[in-house]
Amino acid sequence: MSKIAILVLAAGSSTRMGQPKQLLNWGKSTLLGHTIETALKLNADEIVVVLGANFSSLQNEIKSYPVTILNNLDWAQGLGTSIASGVRLLLESSTQFDGVLIVLADQPFIDSDYLKKMIHGFNPDQKQILATAYDEFIQGVPVLFDALYFEELSKLKGDIGAKQFIKKHQSLVKTLVPPVKNVDLDTLEDYEKEYRLKFKT
Repeated sequence: MSKIAILVLAAGSSTRMGQPKQLLNWGKSTLLGHTIETALKLNADEIVVVLGANFSSLQNEIKSYPVTILNNLDWAQGLGTSIASGVRLLLESSTQFDGVLIVLADQPFIDSDYLKKMIHGFNPDQKQILATAYDEFIQGVPVLFDALYFEELSKLKGDIGAKQFIKKHQSLVKTLVPPVKNVDLDTLEDYEKEYRLKFKT
């Protein structure tokens, strides 16, 4: 089996939500807790949760989980800084990883079976990028990057995130389609609608 690290990105300030969406309820957990629990089912060699805005309250919420918590002090500059800080941690690790699987804390419909499918479809040392399909032929997160990209990922700045990186290396990207629509919960209306549909409240 390949040695895969998982990077959970949860550093944003949720400005459109009006409150830290990472702490919104999702079933018996929170959106962030649910994402971590999904990641833990993969038995990955390392799970790094990148926090930033509202660091103290989020850290307190997840401190019982067996994960590495990283504080991205540059979170306000954009998503690229969270990816870069997480990948730099992997580069400094004594473990030699084959790849990194990046997931977001606001995609609760992505389940462990789909993420396992991504990992099982990954072949290391081939510059492979496995991305997830969105509407209108958009590719994005969850995405699995070969370790051969770690140096480049560690230098990302500002709001240059996974989608732009995928576009740059398009010829090496393989796209997977999740069994359910890949939904980001960006507004309170999005969250309340999807929560009602999921939990029939």
